[in-house]
Amino acid sequence: MHKNQEKSIYNLQSYQFNLPPELIAQYPVEPRHQSRLLVLERQTGLIKNHIFADIIDYLESGDTLVLNDTRVIPARLYGYKDSGAKVEILLLNQRGRQWEALVRPAKRLKPGSIVRFDDQNGVEVEIMAELNLAGGRLIEFKNCVDQMSFIDQMGQMPLPPYINRPAENSDKQNYQTIYAREKGSAAAPTAGLHFSQELLQHIQDKGVNLATILLHVGLGTFRPVSSNDIREHQMHYEYYRMDKETATLLNQTRHKGKKIIAVGTTVVRTLETVYNTKHGFTAGEGQTNKFIYPGYEIKAVDRLITNFHLPGSSLIMLVAAFAGYDNTMTAYQYAVKNSYRFFSYGDAMLIV
Repeated sequence: MHKNQEKSIYNLQSYQFNLPPELIAQYPVEPRHQSRLLVLERQTGLIKNHIFADIIDYLESGDTLVLNDTRVIPARLYGYKDSGAKVEILLLNQRGRQWEALVRPAKRLKPGSIVRFDDQNGVEVEIMAELNLAGGRLIEFKNCVDQMSFIDQMGQMPLPPYINRPAENSDKQNYQTIYAREKGSAAAPTAGLHFSQELLQHIQDKGVNLATILLHVGLGTFRPVSSNDIREHQMHYEYYRMDKETATLLNQTRHKGKKIIAVGTTVVRTLETVYNTKHGFTAGEGQTNKFIYPGYEIKAVDRLITNFHLPGSSLIMLVAAFAGYDNTMTAYQYAVKNSYRFFSYGDAMLIV
């Protein structure tokens, strides 16, 4: 790699691209598996256009498709201060009785501040401490017997800010994978949103294994990269878990020479966290802040299904590490030119 090329792949500016606002999907395609699919061949740079249901043609009997079965909680809460001023809280990561959260307006929510809600039980949130990120606070629920029940009752689905509308009832289903299981995410692992029950059944009928891992999507996944030299970016920790059954299946898949296909960047980060070149996949849980960008050699994954990500995000950098920088940016330019739909409710990409 030439010196100037090396410099450019570590430069934040290299991951920017022009995206017309009308290409940012505001609603999903229905049915889910009818979204578009761009297939990118890493070796040749060749691009093909499909619909998502065609993904089955790229899967073989004995391959293993790895899904993140985290469940999005209605993590956006609206409350008010004693002054009557409105407050927005986005729950990110649970720490026992406390949560890491983003709050607005942050300047007026100092430690000791109380946020109240329109519920009958007098539940309050106390701001406990400031966190080392813009608008970040450590908060604690007071007078709350069951936090998850309260959140389910009072919270709204945490649609990302580029979806320019309030959350609707339909988002409770649409912004959730059909295999979502364990509550804890502040955002959906969006590559999985394209799978319908019908398509997953067809995939299993073909002899493809389904495996699950868990990574609760929090700030690590969607916090913007602000360092001009991307190597200086610090990922936020997110909770992950992989059980013995999945580890065994993935090791068998490798042993048989079959492919491991990651559904989404959260799966890649989890598998790369638990994979060891000597021992293969081992079960485990913990917190990961793994940041994957060009120069990193991906060892645990053979193919990647992903959405089209924000310019300058850590997610597009992970894609560039997997597919190659030039291939990735060319594919993104192609997607813009051919009116693919971007971000959470947008179209998908398969990198082979």
